[in-house]
Amino acid sequence: MKRRRRTPTPDLEQAAGAGLMHRRAFIAGAAIAGAVAAEPARAEGLAVEPWMTAPGSPFTGYGQPSRFEAGVARVFANPPNAPGSGAARTPLHRLQGMVTPNGLHFERSHSGVPDIDPDKHRLLIHGLVARPLVFSLETLSRYPMESQIAFIECGGNSAQLYQTEALDADAQRLHGLVSCAEWTGVRLSTLLDEAGVDPTALWVLAEGGDAAGMSRSVPIAKAMGDALVALYQNGERIRPSNGYPMRLLLPGYEGNMQVKWLRRLKLVETPAMTRDETAKYTLLRPDGSALQFVFAMEVKSVITQPSPELSLKEPGLYEISGLAWSGAGRIVKVEVSADGGRSWAEAHLQQPILSKALTRFRLGWRWDGGPAVLQSRATDEEGNVQPTREALLARRGARALYHFNGIASWGVAASGRVTHVYA
Repeated sequence: MKRRRRTPTPDLEQAAGAGLMHRRAFIAGAAIAGAVAAEPARAEGLAVEPWMTAPGSPFTGYGQPSRFEAGVARVFANPPNAPGSGAARTPLHRLQGMVTPNGLHFERSHSGVPDIDPDKHRLLIHGLVARPLVFSLETLSRYPMESQIAFIECGGNSAQLYQTEALDADAQRLHGLVSCAEWTGVRLSTLLDEAGVDPTALWVLAEGGDAAGMSRSVPIAKAMGDALVALYQNGERIRPSNGYPMRLLLPGYEGNMQVKWLRRLKLVETPAMTRDETAKYTLLRPDGSALQFVFAMEVKSVITQPSPELSLKEPGLYEISGLAWSGAGRIVKVEVSADGGRSWAEAHLQQPILSKALTRFRLGWRWDGGPAVLQSRATDEEGNVQPTREALLARRGARALYHFNGIASWGVAASGRVTHVYA
């Protein structure tokens, strides 16, 4: 195929090998945008399109995306003969910003989505407390509320990268079990204080109201810290697939601990050692033994644009963009490589940069039309640096399944096609 002639570009400063530009190009403003402005010859000749000649659609009770965006959807899979068990993944490569639309937030269910009547649903707090309490949704709504923007990531996100061969898949299928939202609800510490926590209580058993009875043990320090009984997601009631009418929010912890359809909190002296925290969701070490109580998701990043399904049309200027996050706090730096890790340039971090929330990073890149390997490497405020895949596998061994946070690689061919590779 004959390539179009490249648009002349300004002399933007190169910060690393293979055409990566300095992040000042983004801090300064429109340097990149001005360099890639398209079709200036048509600026004076816009046509009157058919949709300008008649009234449009009437109002609807609940807005929906444009029909032209029908492809921006979750993909999902169920194990054979296990309806309701499986996961639906967020199309990270089709989104911008840091907040995930409610209808595209990833979903992980162990026995389907229960159809809960909010008027009949109750939250019980009992065990090692002075006063066992039962809350309806209406009584919870009378307590002071607060909002937190926080990511939730499934412990099994990116698990395919533990495999020996790179899977031919896109960012959604490989890394789409992470999303970010503004969660609003009541601080769990407020409710526990009202119940009166016994000093011997060191853990809280959280149980969901689904058919699987999903349950996990939470350290009392986390429960009395930033934990929330969340009732709203991005301003509206939490969607059924994400825990309607209430879920536990534990910012930074692995997703399954943030129990959906929350119905019971029992304060206990020791971890309950439920099936979900012993037979599953444990980190295996190379010798086959399991690490106990690894709750926080490690520092991680992934490039979403360009990525598989978003191939490059021609050589020239592009923006490399992606997401970074850490269960330990804020992201302080993301570096990008276009030559498989031989050289790195620091990306621009888009505001707001919040603790335990997704952070958007951006960097300019002049692709010369040759093969390239794109990678990103994040650092959080605790000094944790995202490891290479090789270093992570050496530490975890061949039987690991959860908490993959190694550096991921996209290969760019001379044709412009982008694929998942190991590099």
